[in-house]
Amino acid sequence: MKTNFLKFRLAIIAIAAVTIFASCSKDDTDDQMDSKNIVEVASSNADFSILVQALDKAGLVSTLEGAGPFTVFAPTNEAFNALFAQLGVSGINDLSAETLKPILLNHVISGSVKAMDITTGYVETFNNSAPGANNVKLFINKGSNVMVDASKVVTADVMASNGVIHAIDKVILPPSVVSHAINNPNFSILVQAVVKAGLVEALSATGPFTVFAPTNAAFNALFAALGVSGIDNLTAEQLTPILLYHVVSGNVLASQVSTGAVPTLKAGSSINIVANTTGVKLNSNSNVVATDVQGSNGVIHVIDAVLIP
Repeated sequence: MKTNFLKFRLAIIAIAAVTIFASCSKDDTDDQMDSKNIVEVASSNADFSILVQALDKAGLVSTLEGAGPFTVFAPTNEAFNALFAQLGVSGINDLSAETLKPILLNHVISGSVKAMDITTGYVETFNNSAPGANNVKLFINKGSNVMVDASKVVTADVMASNGVIHAIDKVILPPSVVSHAINNPNFSILVQAVVKAGLVEALSATGPFTVFAPTNAAFNALFAALGVSGIDNLTAEQLTPILLYHVVSGNVLASQVSTGAVPTLKAGSSINIVANTTGVKLNSNSNVVATDVQGSNGVIHVIDAVLIP
């Protein structure tokens, strides 16, 4: 499937393009750190000792000693210990290099992105373990705090010779398409619908899936058309076929989309796609407004109207 779909790349609703964050002023020690690379800076900070162990075990030390520049969202020891408790393991020794590598690369993006340059939006990580060896993306949400997926930046602008470190309070696991929806407040109604329909586990599976994700504004327009106040007025039985109608099998990127009928996970149904130089339209009434939000088990394309089977 081919298209000009790429011109829509990540303008997600009120979400701007690639960057990040909020603010913790640098202290005087940063000037002393500038001559050290990211690994050396992390090694000199006791709060990052588990991160350094993990980088060593995963064979990523030389990568982050490279020229870069890199921006690293660095989990503290406390963040790693919370992950170990969640996974039911005692520490780094219980995790293989193969397990650690995509998790760690999920915390690294290209460029030296300082606090002053941060805006809300999606960023592409170095983690290329997604279907088709595509790079997983994270959602940065800048509000009173800066959230990187479900983690919070607790210290910003720890400078190094080859980039910058921002300390975070939670390890960021590669997000599934469900996690992506949960982490972005513009999809909060979609998340409510998926939970009510009992589809969280199904859409968190291996997949891969391509999800055409309606925004909150799209759902509110549907509620107005139906004369209901919200998700609470719709049953799981009503929601399930509607939601499955928004999911296509495979990891279909914008560059692979073309005009035609595409089968959905709702048995016996297809979405009619029209792709041309003016954009991409689904079933003649829903426009694709942002594309290629890559997750660990599939990809999301954002649409401005709910599709009805």
